[in-house]
Amino acid sequence: MSSAAEARFRVQAPNSRPREIAVIAVDTTSDRVVRRLAEGTWNHATFLTAAHITGMAAPEAGAGSLMNLTGGTADLADQVNRADLVVMVASPGGHANAVAMIGEACSRKRVMTTALVVSAATASDDEVARTLAQLRPWSLMVVIANADDYIEDMLMALRAS
Repeated sequence: MSSAAEARFRVQAPNSRPREIAVIAVDTTSDRVVRRLAEGTWNHATFLTAAHITGMAAPEAGAGSLMNLTGGTADLADQVNRADLVVMVASPGGHANAVAMIGEACSRKRVMTTALVVSAATASDDEVARTLAQLRPWSLMVVIANADDYIEDMLMALRAS
């Protein structure tokens, strides 16, 4: 038990606020995973896709290059400005073409990045390695998720729900 004098120095607010998280699918397989995940109830997460980018996107090509899940365009710079964390979701095979563009936008604004590799359990080591080579330069943390549920659990832990 503490005294009233000690109690006045206690922080009277929750120890953290919910983060604003942008979850971006970067290829067609991860697009399906992100769309399924977006069907849940989320208060602090925005779900986007860059799966439509087929060639290696130049880092400076960020304006309007993302799409929301209803097919409308979403400006990458605006999405990064709103986010505390950007989660890039990719699948094995080295088709994460938009990662450099997204990573560069996050670096400019000092927004933390995490990359999740989904559907890796059935992929070859070479396919996983190609995707990791694309993700590692642009992500502060890379996770190879054995189950797609990992993403949902991570978002819940970050208080995105």
